[in-house]
Amino acid sequence: MPKLSINGETVDVDVDPSTPLLWVLRDHLDMTGTKYGCGIAQCGACTIHVDGVATRCCVLPVSAATGKKITTIEGLSANGDHPVQRAWVELDTPQCGYCQPGMIMAAAALLSETPQPTDSDIDQRITNICRCGTFARVRQGIHRAAELATEVKA
Repeated sequence: MPKLSINGETVDVDVDPSTPLLWVLRDHLDMTGTKYGCGIAQCGACTIHVDGVATRCCVLPVSAATGKKITTIEGLSANGDHPVQRAWVELDTPQCGYCQPGMIMAAAALLSETPQPTDSDIDQRITNICRCGTFARVRQGIHRAAELATEVKA
């Protein structure tokens, strides 16, 4: 039985080790913030952090996540006050919002590695797909989140 560390808690899951982590999160643990989009790790709707790295979990077998620190959108912050979440609300970044949990997780991972990203950094690293086309607002949101993170540290 795989043992997982998700959002700071250890959970045992009774699943086949080849089960994609996305389905363990959604169907077995009722953590529905992480979305299913394409099933082939191309769209990014299923982005979570595995040991701090943005990871598309629709193709990640649960066996590959065992023993690693998993963070989902539910665990990014206790009160929705992560700088990316705050920026998204402040700028009204999403349109329909379906892809946004994955987009937020990808943006948070980018900012943890590159605290002051350029537009080029964002374009290269944020490869999630938004069918509503909010990419310009996402870029603005990431820049605003970087400002908010700097304010918190000051």
